[in-house]
Order: sequence, then structure tokens, then C-alpha cells
Amino acid sequence: MAHESEYDDALVTLLELIWGEGYMAPGGEGNVEKIAEGLDMRDKRVLDFGCGIGGPAFFLARNYGANIVGIDLESQLIERAKQSAKKHGLEEQTEFRVVEAGPLEFPENSFDYVVSSGALTQITEKLEVLKEMLRVLKPGGVFSCYDWMKGEREYSEDMHYWFKLEGLTYGLDTPKRYDETLREAGFVDVSVKERSDWYRKKVREEYERLSGELYPRAVELIGKQNADHRVENWRAMMVVCDNGELRQAYSRGTKP
Repeated sequence: MAHESEYDDALVTLLELIWGEGYMAPGGEGNVEKIAEGLDMRDKRVLDFGCGIGGPAFFLARNYGANIVGIDLESQLIERAKQSAKKHGLEEQTEFRVVEAGPLEFPENSFDYVVSSGALTQITEKLEVLKEMLRVLKPGGVFSCYDWMKGEREYSEDMHYWFKLEGLTYGLDTPKRYDETLREAGFVDVSVKERSDWYRKKVREEYERLSGELYPRAVELIGKQNADHRVENWRAMMVVCDNGELRQAYSRGTKP
């Protein structure tokens, strides 16, 4: 069955306006640096799970010397990533593939690292996916990701309102549950480091920029109705970040 796209051109354009060219998750290059911190990726084979339009892959290829295979469910995102690879002269170091949900198409022990930025956020049943990531890693290989998470309490009306504005599928876990699932999948040396304070400040800056200096450009790019919707989207996200319901963390695990 074909995957139904959730990222239309207007949304992708808006995300790039806020987070930078090629990026569909907060922090742009700084976020990818946190994912790669302390990892020697030079000439190593790296799987970028949920690669989107390629920003993290290009950054890792350019700055870390990595050889990246990016995969995503959405064909239009992969096409944009391929076009950008040509534009940036990174076709030899990057490869992008459309995949279907389910088992990964790679044999065991295929990659030195698996990275992901915000992609597992949209997967409800994370255990089987993490088991697949473990399978395709070489022994001693590391999985490193950034992800959106939730607090311990039941969702408030504010959270449900934000979900409605987002219009995306979400399968959020708590940091504690994320840690448990990584261990259950078979990873060792697991760490889940929450960075919600960082994004709590960042989202306020993003909202102020989007409702202020970036607003005319947003209207120009995606139209006033879409721009107004996204301004309200960011205001609602600021609320659920401030009250602790929407959280962010960096997670790692090693294949024994």
C-alpha cells in the first residue's frame, strides 16, 4: 500500500524557512552536531532513518566525511533530497531511497551508525523498528537520534489542540519509556538525555520570528491562510513545550 504523504510542499517550505535549508527538525546543523557528537564517522557507512529532504545527511557528509544512505517513506521528500545532492555535489557520498514501512531492506551488519532526527516521533510501535536498526548495525555500531517525547501525565486540551494544528501522526513516548524500549530491542550503553530546556527557549524565538520578521516571507511562500495557520501552530507548540507536555531528547544505544 502506498504511503499517504503528510508533508506537503507548503509545510516543507515553512519548516525550511524556520529551521534552515534541508531541515525538517529543530536546530538545523546544531541539532545534527548533537546527534553526531563524539562519533567518528569518517569513511563510515551511516543510515539516516527518516532522512526527509537531506539536510542532516549533507551536513554529516560534508563535515564528518560520512557515507550516507538516507531512507524515507515519502517519495517527494526523497526526490528533493536527490536534487539537493546534485546541487551540492554530494552524490558520491549520499544515496537516497524510498522505502515502505516494515523490515529494512538491508542485510545484517550493513552500517557503522544509524542516525535519525525526529522520525521515530511518528511511529507508534517503536520496538520493532529499533530491533531492525540493531539488526542492520555492525557489532559495536551506534544508534543516535533526536526525538520529540511526551511528559508523564495524560494529554491536556492544549496538547490535543496542537496535534490538530500539526495534522501529523504522532506516537510520543516518555524519555523513561524510550530508554526501556532501546534496552528491550537489544541495545547496550543506552542513554536518553533530555534537552527540553533548550527547545523551550528555541520555540519561543521561532514563534516570535514567524509571527514577526519571517511572516511576510511566509505569506509570500505559502499564502496568508497557511502562514496564519502555522503561526498559530507555533504558538500552540510553545504552550505545550512550556507546560512540559512536549519534550525533546537525544538518545543513543550500541549494538553488542
